Amino acid sequence: MRASAPRLEIDLDKIEHNARILVARLTAHGISVTGVTKSTLGSPAIANAFLRAGVDSIGDSRIDNIERMRDAKIDSPMILVRSPMLSQIDRVVAGADISLNTELAIIRQLSASAVAAGKSHGIVLMAEMGDLREGILPSDMAEVVDATLGLPGIVLRGIGTNLACRSGVSPDDSNMAELSALAISLESIFGIHLDIVSGGNSANIDWAFNCTDPGRINNLRLGESILLGCETLHRRPLEGLYSDAITLFVEVIESKMKPSRPWGTITQNAFGETPLARDGGYIAQAILAIGRQDIDSHGLIPVPGIVILDASSDHLIVQSDGSKLTVGTELPFQLNYSALTRAMTSPFVTKVVKRLGT
Repeated sequence: MRASAPRLEIDLDKIEHNARILVARLTAHGISVTGVTKSTLGSPAIANAFLRAGVDSIGDSRIDNIERMRDAKIDSPMILVRSPMLSQIDRVVAGADISLNTELAIIRQLSASAVAAGKSHGIVLMAEMGDLREGILPSDMAEVVDATLGLPGIVLRGIGTNLACRSGVSPDDSNMAELSALAISLESIFGIHLDIVSGGNSANIDWAFNCTDPGRINNLRLGESILLGCETLHRRPLEGLYSDAITLFVEVIESKMKPSRPWGTITQNAFGETPLARDGGYIAQAILAIGRQDIDSHGLIPVPGIVILDASSDHLIVQSDGSKLTVGTELPFQLNYSALTRAMTSPFVTKVVKRLGT
């Protein structure tokens, strides 16, 4: 018996295939892969698929997800890929081997917690390279490195950066060379070796595949490119990868012929928006049992013949180009990263992990 809808069907073999291909291609350029599980709520099954494919470590932005994977006995170095919260410092030291950091106040607390626990904790200092999310300005990095090196219980593992998340700044030869130069400069100034120079995320794929010299960049943090089989600057499919490893199935709960144009006085909808009025005559309209509470409707990709019209909290409204859909029918959708993250987070969307062909 199939699981109830709405549900995500997650094909581990396709995910493992995607990860294996990316690991092989990047290894040829001297770049290791941290498999990022944050959009899957730290799924142990997906983490294990990444590891079978040869990723170097597992990364997640939430310590809760890392703890979930630890409880599931995931055997891998764990990296917290967001700066720790001061309120969670002890949990970070207990659960994560490495964390990405930008604030000395937090690093000092990590030091105190690590010493109290009799442990050492790895630090990757994040450099601001123009996207204006997290990062230490390159001109300030030496001062932060100097302070970090003097802290007990802390091991400076490397530096990194993040691009194309907030402002859409593309990784390119220029900013990657700047990060490489920063790593080389810090190593020279302090007489150290940085094990990790993490150039970014799935947005770096095109650069990594096409650059002639990656310099000191030796790590990328990949999630979306593995799970959805695409690069993330233009969302183009990557050659040889599956783009349908995860599929959303949603059930039709109403199907009627209705006018396409609303009537009455038009004000704001439930989300404070003023919808654009359409007038396409009568259409075959269906309502599906999922809504904005569960997904980003703009991130859903329907099958041919289905057009997404709108979404409320609990309803997805679609138009069928053919005849009316049958109530109880399930429609499949592919998802972009935004829709996937929200669906994985929703307790109302069933997650079904399966193998290829089952």
